[in-house]
Amino acid sequence: MAVVLKAGDKAPAFSGVDQDGKKISLKDYKGKKLVLYFYPQDGTPTCTVQACNLRDNFSALKAAGYEILGVSPDSVKDHKKFETKQSLPFRLIADDDHTILNKYGVWDEKQLYGRKYMGVLRTTFVIDEKGVITQVFLKPKSKMHAEEILAADAPTAPVKPKKR
Repeated sequence: MAVVLKAGDKAPAFSGVDQDGKKISLKDYKGKKLVLYFYPQDGTPTCTVQACNLRDNFSALKAAGYEILGVSPDSVKDHKKFETKQSLPFRLIADDDHTILNKYGVWDEKQLYGRKYMGVLRTTFVIDEKGVITQVFLKPKSKMHAEEILAADAPTAPVKPKKR
């Protein structure tokens, strides 16, 4: 079941537990813009690059009105270790039973070196204040993910006609 959610769809409701063992749900973000990003595993090279890019641009994302929430199948304990080691300023949901991953269609068959296995499709959903998905990044650029999000959010400047 590949990602089928798209811009304009209502974001599926979810609840889980973050790296501090605190309950968290989509309802907690009502009235706020949310960057909900799904990633395969804490501490792996690409996931670390992506998390650190969001960390390094956290103030710009906050200034643009965004909250950030990461989701992976890792445990609360693994999330806590990852958050501490990388000094992450945002919450991470432990979804070890894949409930949220399945709701968002990001738990699917993957292939590496000819071997097929189930895993997380690295995907980011931007959700508006009313709980509607406004952007879907199916293959986020890990090294510049925050810039991608901010660029997609920026209103396009009106084009001034050139004088002849």
